[in-house]
Amino acid sequence: MASSPLLVALVMVSACFLAVSGQKFNAIYSFGDSMSDTGNLCVNGPPAGLTLTQPPYGETFFGRATCRCSDGRLVVDFLAEKFGLPLLKPSKQGGANFKQGANMAIIGATAMGSSFFQSLGVGDKIWNNGPLDSQIQWFQNLLPSVCGSSCKTYLSKSLFVLGELGGNDYNAQLFGGYTPEQAAGQSPTIVDAIGAGAEKLIGLGAMYVVIPGVLPVGCFPIYLTLYQTSNAGDYDQYGCLKRFNALSARHNSLLQSKVSSLQSKYPYAKIMYADFYSHVFDMVKSPTSYGFSTNLRACCGAGGGKYNYQNGARCGMSGASACGNPSSSLSWDGIHLTEAAYKKIADGWVNGPYCHPAILS
Repeated sequence: MASSPLLVALVMVSACFLAVSGQKFNAIYSFGDSMSDTGNLCVNGPPAGLTLTQPPYGETFFGRATCRCSDGRLVVDFLAEKFGLPLLKPSKQGGANFKQGANMAIIGATAMGSSFFQSLGVGDKIWNNGPLDSQIQWFQNLLPSVCGSSCKTYLSKSLFVLGELGGNDYNAQLFGGYTPEQAAGQSPTIVDAIGAGAEKLIGLGAMYVVIPGVLPVGCFPIYLTLYQTSNAGDYDQYGCLKRFNALSARHNSLLQSKVSSLQSKYPYAKIMYADFYSHVFDMVKSPTSYGFSTNLRACCGAGGGKYNYQNGARCGMSGASACGNPSSSLSWDGIHLTEAAYKKIADGWVNGPYCHPAILS
């Protein structure tokens, strides 16, 4: 009896999943913001006053600042190492070979374009023109040199990491005077933009797409410092600001629903929700279980206040220094995490339980 076309297609997809789960991907392509930028903002010379180009950034692994917002490697770096690939080059690096991967992520990036922020009256809070749509265009510009006329086949064996995105969309609103509750009103629009970006990549041939949620920013030193209150009821039992974490949770709930709908719409692709929030919040709740002695205090800063964060004396500025053992801290500079935290997060995405489904499942 002849096999039906549908049966043949399902068998081919299953075989593809099995093959990739048992071996490395041929490339990783990453999109996002400062949680995953490996140098795009600095390719043509860093903007004036950019502190992350100064020591002690990069000290743990690279021994120098690399335009990564950490003391060392990021999640996407650990993913590349896991699958035997070189660390991702920034897509703006001229003359580079991107056949084994490229990083379109750029510091300050947003899911939404500039008109969205202008409509909210916070356009001046966005200083980098690298929204998701632009990053996807940068990626498309690379494709002729990567895969020529066989892109769908090549990209079907690559891993795509779409985010984290959304954090800066909310930062612009919050730093522009919006309350967390007001900012949450824009969550459906922001999530829709991320979903549309995922669909564009799938249309180009992506079969393996990781879509991370946003982080529990109410536990981050920058927010704990800037929005510190004397009302104990504003904090949860772990010392985090409840309203800001509720904003992140609202975004993530909608994003999980979006990922679920994409999974149903594209059953031949493996679309994964990476639970950034739960993993980091677990580290906050039980830091010693993850090898951390501090959870709400930045490793790198000028020693200011309870959380070691000062806008005027941030990591990389004069007077600021790193703690003696960054691997014992969850937070690196009050805004981003340490290499030690990113390694644990990458492991949680690859093998579970913080990615649904896990990359290797």
